[in-house]
Amino acid sequence: MHVIEAKGAPIPLVGLGTWELRGRVCARVVEQALRLGYRHIDTAEIYDNEREVGEALRVSGVKRDDVFLTTKIWPSHFAPHELERAAKGSLARLRLSEIDLLLLHWPNPQIPLAETLGALCKVKQSGLARHIGVSNFTVALIEQAEQLASEPLVCNQIEMHPFLDQSKVTAACRAHGMAVIAYSPNARGGAQKDAVLARIGAAHRKSATQISLRWLVQQGIVVIPRTSRIEHLSENCAIFDFDLSGAEIAEIHSLAHRDGRLVDFAYSGSPKWD
Repeated sequence: MHVIEAKGAPIPLVGLGTWELRGRVCARVVEQALRLGYRHIDTAEIYDNEREVGEALRVSGVKRDDVFLTTKIWPSHFAPHELERAAKGSLARLRLSEIDLLLLHWPNPQIPLAETLGALCKVKQSGLARHIGVSNFTVALIEQAEQLASEPLVCNQIEMHPFLDQSKVTAACRAHGMAVIAYSPNARGGAQKDAVLARIGAAHRKSATQISLRWLVQQGIVVIPRTSRIEHLSENCAIFDFDLSGAEIAEIHSLAHRDGRLVDFAYSGSPKWD
């Protein structure tokens, strides 16, 4: 298993995103992913599938300690007493005693970041989460969070794929020793339609989707592609048997454009993106 370490957190480079997966479909896909060798599963309280994720983990036969499980707190629960209650609610639905990585899902300017981070750090100190981090944070918010947090923030989970330039945020994360975790790493299916990625893929006998994922992991970025199709589970993790050249990486970098962002939502207006 390929792992990147950030501030003591061993994060598998490829995980399964579960956004929009629900009910029996979610349980089936997560269980199959674990049987195939996935050891990183990403969920969130807003996804309404934590029960199914926890159930899949139990029936998969994989040891709990072998799986890196992430969940995320929704911004409406960022007030300190609500954040702790939300964390306990996630653990109850997952039927786990602790989560590997607990994230703030989106920034919430309505509640002081110092209060929210204080509560998040307390959740870690009380043993409910092994590691904590943030998601959808800008450079400015990363700088604030790093100053305010009394516990290590191990990652920033952001939208990242070849069509969106996230170099500023990535650089800020690296300056603080934070891992970057890429959601929508295949641009919600956009990667497989791209001619440049398809051409590079043909040279390596890989799909355009695999090229998009390889481009990220070769930069040390964690990917959590979502799929509801079992055949794509194997494809998404078969990206460690080849290398992209420097010229290929540069060509993929050049695909980024101003309208590349697909996810633009926040609890109270989107942040000012970098």
